[in-house]
Amino acid sequence: MIRLITIDDITDTFLKGKQRGWDFIMSKFTFSNSSRTKSAFNNSSKLSSNWWIIPLVKERWNFMMTGNSNMNYKQYLVQEFLKDRTNLKLLSLGSGSCSHEIELAGYDNFEKITCVDLSKERIEGAIKSANAKQLSTIEFICSDIEKYHFPKNHFDIVLFNSSLHHFNDVENLLTQKVNTCLSDSGMLVINEYIGPNRLQFPKHQIKEINSALKLIPKKYKKRYNSSFIKRKFFGSGILRMIIADPSECVDSKNIIPTIHNNFEILVEKPYGGNILMNVLKDISHHFINENEEKRKVLNELFLFEDNYLNHNTSDFLFGIYKKK
Repeated sequence: MIRLITIDDITDTFLKGKQRGWDFIMSKFTFSNSSRTKSAFNNSSKLSSNWWIIPLVKERWNFMMTGNSNMNYKQYLVQEFLKDRTNLKLLSLGSGSCSHEIELAGYDNFEKITCVDLSKERIEGAIKSANAKQLSTIEFICSDIEKYHFPKNHFDIVLFNSSLHHFNDVENLLTQKVNTCLSDSGMLVINEYIGPNRLQFPKHQIKEINSALKLIPKKYKKRYNSSFIKRKFFGSGILRMIIADPSECVDSKNIIPTIHNNFEILVEKPYGGNILMNVLKDISHHFINENEEKRKVLNELFLFEDNYLNHNTSDFLFGIYKKK
């Protein structure tokens, strides 16, 4: 179901103006797709309240990805697939602030980690972070993916961490560029949103999101940096999605079909998000500091999403693949 504009579009625009400044809103009024995409990832993007800031949610991800709530997917990758391997070359596309890549650079397995992102602000911040840790095996390239040269059979690993869903024409990227630059034994690693394009969720999912929202006491529904109470979820309209960030979930539905057609599955771990991401958007800050009541609410939401996933495909997935 395609929605042109929704009530959430109006609410979100107002909140973004308060949280990130009205200059940010005005930056969207340009015909340049690239400029609108870059503005979506400026430093003010840290001023938000989304599900990824909640410690218990992170522990849930870890458990669903690795079987251990205290082990993240990078630790799992190194321990289970890169043990005793050295001199590895890793390419991360759409690396953003590069926190994941900087974490991986702390392991002796890597000869070189190459981070590519179009945001100058984020690349500059990543350089400062890497220099502070005195990391010499990581390099940063500020470039549009279309201008980046993919060396043939060069990389042992290509990583997409919440970035592949921002690329248009996923099939061309994975088959013509990623596949080509991977070595014969190379691996593709993704930690990604793989749900409907432009977040155009079906009616039954929106209905379940609103049912889950009712599990949260009113005192935890006050939206971040506002007096608004989150009473109902309407979803995103496609018009605002395109204006706010033309790259957002532009071809996400083709990620898994393309990977399955061109790569062999080594590990594939869905971890939901269908309910939690949308229920907790703008109210996640209430659940950073835990208490018994908050843990109870989160556990009820986790169970609700688990039941939903018994009959529906996950919107998020961690996967490790090798070339066919």
